[in-house]
Amino acid sequence: MDAKVENHQRVKKMSQIIEKISNFAQAIELIETLSLQEQEALIEIMEKQIALKRRSEIAASISEAHDEYKSGQARLMTVDELMAEAIE
Repeated sequence: MDAKVENHQRVKKMSQIIEKISNFAQAIELIETLSLQEQEALIEIMEKQIALKRRSEIAASISEAHDEYKSGQARLMTVDELMAEAIE
């Protein structure tokens, strides 16, 4: 890849990171203007959203593992077998 293109991509990526940090800082500042009760409600909402995302990730992981097992890419094993294989 051309050095100019690589440099442009790095600059673009850094710009995106700086924008995200700025947006995050603005969000924190906005949250600080909320009442304590509103902040607590926001925390409760965010905890529920995080739990839903984690459940979705777990479900996707289970589905992927099931597909791998059905296609023969994975096999059943005991915890001891898994640990022994991990050590190797």
